[in-house]
Amino acid sequence: MTVLLHIDASVRGERSISRRLSKAFLDAWLTSSPHTSVLRRDLSISPPQYVDQSWIAAAFTDPASRTTEMRDILAESDELIDELEAADVVVLGTPMFNYGMPARLKAWVDLVVRVGRTFSFDLERGDYPLEAMLSGKTLVLLTSTGEFGFEPGGPRAAMNHLDTHIATVRGYLGVRDIYHVGVEYQEFGDARHAASVATAMAAIPALVATVAGHLETA
Repeated sequence: MTVLLHIDASVRGERSISRRLSKAFLDAWLTSSPHTSVLRRDLSISPPQYVDQSWIAAAFTDPASRTTEMRDILAESDELIDELEAADVVVLGTPMFNYGMPARLKAWVDLVVRVGRTFSFDLERGDYPLEAMLSGKTLVLLTSTGEFGFEPGGPRAAMNHLDTHIATVRGYLGVRDIYHVGVEYQEFGDARHAASVATAMAAIPALVATVAGHLETA
């Protein structure tokens, strides 16, 4: 059975375009694959903790030597990683905040990219001591941006620190393939924005079919 992890990062509730996209994807997916097991993680309702010194100390302590307090500190990270490990497909709906990730999504990334759970660290590997421990997952990234032109070659490509950041850490999330659909021009609220929403929503059914077909042949 396919396991799908559905994550939303927007704090805007029903007004959120990225949530609208992720819901459309999930609805279309379940219509074609009704037996999919869905894990739900709403970062607005349940904001992840931020990494602090006590978390770092616990994460870098050998598991056999961790105190009860350390295990409690890492409990949320363990839960989030367990969800990620179980997932075949991760559906992530997120807006762009100040050209990057919302803080709650970055907090999620910081909790799941963890030594001994999602990557190993060995100085015997020389200048590249980190090695991903998860693999084979598909990420469906559904975004909304206030401006436009963040695609490679676009006028704001150098300002894009959202999907480029996610692509950079993809290996530590176990992600092999990324599919991206986004809405632009949100702050303009003009015909270009309306057209971008319509185009993105229209792309969802084909995206579902593509991802499902990819899983079948993987």
